[in-house]
Amino acid sequence: MYAPIFARLPLYLRLIRMDKPIGSLLLLWPTLNALWIASNGRPSVSLLIIFTIGTVLMRSAGCAINDYADRDFDRYVKRTESRPLTSGKIRAWEALAIAASLSIVSFLLILPLNALTKELSVAALFVAGTYPFTKRFFAIPQAYLGIAFGFGIPMAFAAVQDHVPAIAWIMLAANVFWSVAYDTEYAMVDRDDDIKIGIRTSALTFGRYDVAAVMFCYALTLGIYLALGLALHFGWLYWAGWAAALGCTLYHYTLIRNRERMPCFAAFRHNNWLGGVLFAGIAAHYAVLNF
Repeated sequence: MYAPIFARLPLYLRLIRMDKPIGSLLLLWPTLNALWIASNGRPSVSLLIIFTIGTVLMRSAGCAINDYADRDFDRYVKRTESRPLTSGKIRAWEALAIAASLSIVSFLLILPLNALTKELSVAALFVAGTYPFTKRFFAIPQAYLGIAFGFGIPMAFAAVQDHVPAIAWIMLAANVFWSVAYDTEYAMVDRDDDIKIGIRTSALTFGRYDVAAVMFCYALTLGIYLALGLALHFGWLYWAGWAAALGCTLYHYTLIRNRERMPCFAAFRHNNWLGGVLFAGIAAHYAVLNF
């Protein structure tokens, strides 16, 4: 017998990865970057609350959809075999119901915002919902993930400025490269299992050039932010954050160069710091500018 819903709450929380906030943070940092730049460092409290909560909810919904899509594959992967859905502790319809509920709440959050933001949210939902299925046929599904993880960027600009300028799409491109970098590190952990079950990942596509590809994507990400910093005339506090982010990428190289499972996973998790210091540089620049 299935336990009452409150008794099953811990399983639902595991399904949406509330015990692993790293994914939410990887979505949140680029969104905050966009909010700060779009508002010249003065985002409203209401927008901060809406986008922070919305980011967490949509990441959680994405996890539920991902586990639903991968329920027949996860049982063959050591890292995922004990997830609530694939292990049979919850049913497929429960995962779909949770994903739908979280998506509805996320949409309710943005009801006070302008029409453009709402329209972009529909596109964001589509990309997030279809990402898990791209692993069946797309050689680098991590690029699609980068779009899904970065859609908060154009939405943030739309919410603040009621249009999406070119800089928003440039920042989204940077997020795609960053996502390919950190999720390739993540995929390097499961490489052997993914070969057995036939899942497509960037780690398999890049093959023996995986480490070089990760570092190249980091270089493109930071290269775009270097160009943004110059174009927006950011000060030394921003460049301190940018330099710290560069230091993070060099540290990641020392972790992934031997392609060992746990160091690669550590490199993936450390991307929280890379995103955090980059945002800290942006926030610090505007804090001084607006003082």
